[in-house]
Amino acid sequence: MGVFNRMRDIISSNINAMLDRAEDPQKLIRLMIVEMEDTVAEVKAACAGAMAQRAKMQREVEALAHRTAAWSQKAQLAVDKGREDLAREALRARREFRARETELDQELAAQQALVEQYHADIAQLEQKLATVREKQRILVERHKLARHSKKARGDVARAESTEVIMRFEQFENRVERLEAEAELAGMSRRPDLEQEFDRLAGDDEIEAELAALKGAKQATTPTPEQG
Repeated sequence: MGVFNRMRDIISSNINAMLDRAEDPQKLIRLMIVEMEDTVAEVKAACAGAMAQRAKMQREVEALAHRTAAWSQKAQLAVDKGREDLAREALRARREFRARETELDQELAAQQALVEQYHADIAQLEQKLATVREKQRILVERHKLARHSKKARGDVARAESTEVIMRFEQFENRVERLEAEAELAGMSRRPDLEQEFDRLAGDDEIEAELAALKGAKQATTPTPEQG
């Protein structure tokens, strides 16, 4: 019947679409489920048609059986009445109906096998559909995880690229330069402060030397009484 070949085509085509176009996996899986449901519905409809045909054939077989039995009774009646000519005709008619009944019995057996195969296919399709529904959430989660993992690996690759490293080194050099400038600014203020203290100390020495000079002058200058 090609039912399972079609199922494989449906699944294969949609998985390839998912991989090639990277579409929404949930939408694709839902599409797969819908198509599988449609396939199950088609097989059920075909099975219903086969069952209706089987019932029709069964009625035909029963009707032929009645006709065969009726011609058997007519043949017997003709023999009882001494009408061998009619008995022969009745037996010929019975043979034709019996042959048609035998042929139709074989067709009915084939139709019954077809119905049973439909039932088996439906059961298997419904089992596969149930399995896909159960795995739907897991497949979607796996796809999300794979996408996140791919993105993370891409981020790591970009972070390890030469351009990013160069940018980081430039930024690092800039920070180091700013730190050096700050340190130099602090050092430029520090000598000024030390010089101020040095001047204070120097002023004290000058005042002491000045006082000494004044003292020495007063000691060498004669007083009026000495003059």
